[in-house]
Amino acid sequence: MNHDAEFSAAVRRTPGADSHAAMPGAPVVFAASCPAGESVEGALSAPANSALARLCEALDAAFLSAAHAGEPSHSAEFARRVRAALAQAVADETLLAPAQREGSPDCYRRHLLAADPRGRYAIAALVWQPGQASPVHAHHTWCGYAVIDGALTETVYDWNEAAGCATESRTHPREAGAASYTRAGTTGIHRLCNTSTAPAVSLHLYGVAGPQITTHVNDLVRVEAGAML
Repeated sequence: MNHDAEFSAAVRRTPGADSHAAMPGAPVVFAASCPAGESVEGALSAPANSALARLCEALDAAFLSAAHAGEPSHSAEFARRVRAALAQAVADETLLAPAQREGSPDCYRRHLLAADPRGRYAIAALVWQPGQASPVHAHHTWCGYAVIDGALTETVYDWNEAAGCATESRTHPREAGAASYTRAGTTGIHRLCNTSTAPAVSLHLYGVAGPQITTHVNDLVRVEAGAML
C-alpha cells in the first residue's frame, strides 16, 4: 500500500464503543463477501446537516490546495487534508441520522450522504453487521474511509504484477476514529470485514459522482490461489 494509505491516530472513542469489540470466545459467523455492485440507499445531492456541510467544505478546500497538480489525488497535501477531514467528521456525533445507521442482514449497507455538484466526490456511510465483508478489491478512483462506531478488520494485499494476482500481506484492527486515504490503482488493495459481534459504521469518500458509487469505485482483483479470503 502506498504512503498515502496510512491511518491517522484515533481522534476519539464513541461512548460505549468497547461494547463493539469482539467478545472473547464468542462465535462470529462470516457472511459471503458482498458483490461489487451492492445497492445504495438515498439520493442526496447536498449535505443535510452542518457536520456534512463542514466535511464538504473541507473537501472543496482539499481540491483547491491541489489545484496546481495535474491529478489532485496524487498531491500529498490533498491526501493529508482528506484524512484530516475524515477524522474531524467522524468525531461529530451529529454526522448521521438514525436511519443512516441502519444495516441489512444480507450485505453491508451503503447510505449516500452527499454528492459534490461538480461530480468530484461522493460521501457515504456503510453499516456492517457482524461477519459482513467487502470483496478483495483495488480502486478505480481515490478514496478514503474512517470508522465511526464499532471496529472493522482490514486485510491488506500486495499486487503481484507477474502473476496478475493479489497476495495477503497483513491484517489490522481499525477502531473508531481511524482514518485512511489511498489513490486509485493496485497500491491500495484491501478487504474490510466486521469480525466483531456487534454492528460497525464507517464513513467513506469516493472520487466519483454520486450515481457512480456502485459501479466506478471497487476494482475486484484475483487473489493468489490458496490464500485466505
